[in-house]
Amino acid sequence: MNGPMRVDPYEPRGVARVVESAGAALLALFWVLPLLYALWTAFHPAEYSTRFTPDAPLTLENFSRAWAAAPFARYFLNSFLLVTLVLACQFVLCTLAAYAFARYEFPGRELAFLLVLVQLMIMPDVLIVENYRTMSRLGVLDSIPAIALPYVASAFGVFLLRQTFKTVPRELDDAARVEGANALQVLMRVYVPLARPVYIAYGLVSVSYHWNNFLWPLIVTNSVESRPLTVGLQVFSSGDQGIDWSVICAATLMTSAPLLLAFLLFQRQFVQSFMRAGIR
Repeated sequence: MNGPMRVDPYEPRGVARVVESAGAALLALFWVLPLLYALWTAFHPAEYSTRFTPDAPLTLENFSRAWAAAPFARYFLNSFLLVTLVLACQFVLCTLAAYAFARYEFPGRELAFLLVLVQLMIMPDVLIVENYRTMSRLGVLDSIPAIALPYVASAFGVFLLRQTFKTVPRELDDAARVEGANALQVLMRVYVPLARPVYIAYGLVSVSYHWNNFLWPLIVTNSVESRPLTVGLQVFSSGDQGIDWSVICAATLMTSAPLLLAFLLFQRQFVQSFMRAGIR
């Protein structure tokens, strides 16, 4: 007589893992398809934008036409200055605010931090009209500071760094003060180095967002001297010139190339930064 049939307790888990892997692969395929199409169209003549044949000739003419159609050198400089200005201001303001919320006792601290959390629920697009009025009163319209000023203080950055600073043992703070360090020296020599992975993770999110931001720069800029890359791309969607998808894809790849190259070169550091930030 045969014994009772044994059921492998790990079989359902294995099936679930296969289903999850297949679903992740399908989502990854959907995500990468637009990028693959842009790569194909940018490196092939316009007549092959919808003809995917292996013998299609390669060309770099689309990139030269896109570069000549708009002052991309100026757009790249504007975008670089924009993300650098925003990130530098965010690091300074968010660090000081987070340190105050994490380590100082003052009247109204909890209420002030609650107001910071409330800002997380307000989408930036809701404040476009009021931000435009403010920039007009300041007299900085059509400039890079006008694009950057509404974002120099980030509620998400304050919250993220405050939570990170609260995990730093107070013994390190006390030891630094015993050695004669003042509050700013304690912040720069104890808290900031320990939060470096969080700074990297937050910096990547900030740079990616402001490099790709479109609506607010479109509204507040009017000249080539202040337009970032995303606004400059609208030149290729003009109905008067007609839409050439090969040139549009080439221009899109040129604007996204810095972020793509940075991710490919520093992929491991990116992932480790986010993992460490999440563990903290």
